[in-house]
Amino acid sequence: MEDISRREALSFAVAAASVTVAGSATALAQGSALEPAPGQKLPEGVTRKVWSKHDSMLPGYKTVNMTDLIYQPGAKTNNPSMPSDMVCHVPQGELRVKKPDGEFTAKTGDVWTCKKGEAEGIENAGTTVAIMRVISLLPA
Repeated sequence: MEDISRREALSFAVAAASVTVAGSATALAQGSALEPAPGQKLPEGVTRKVWSKHDSMLPGYKTVNMTDLIYQPGAKTNNPSMPSDMVCHVPQGELRVKKPDGEFTAKTGDVWTCKKGEAEGIENAGTTVAIMRVISLLPA
């Protein structure tokens, strides 16, 4: 068995608690999983944990925020247009990522980027909970 750091253990505990508390919600429609429209629910099996939002020091971006999307096995989202530029990371599990130019499997520790307006589909095709951590770069 691998040793995990205290920070990783805490992240797993928080994610598990979020899934337990919010996992019973059902979804009827899918918009942006990062910021659903008022009255819109997340797809079944997907929960969202907003971590923080701060001013950005990067030129062209006013703020930066961090959100976790927690996918149960079989859960998926389909976003036809990214709301902002983003950096995505998988701290736990595996996710199938579908983009207009192809598809790949993002495994624990993998990172990728998304640009505003780009389409992306995410699916947890595995048998365990997977987390996609999203750092959104919000324009001025």
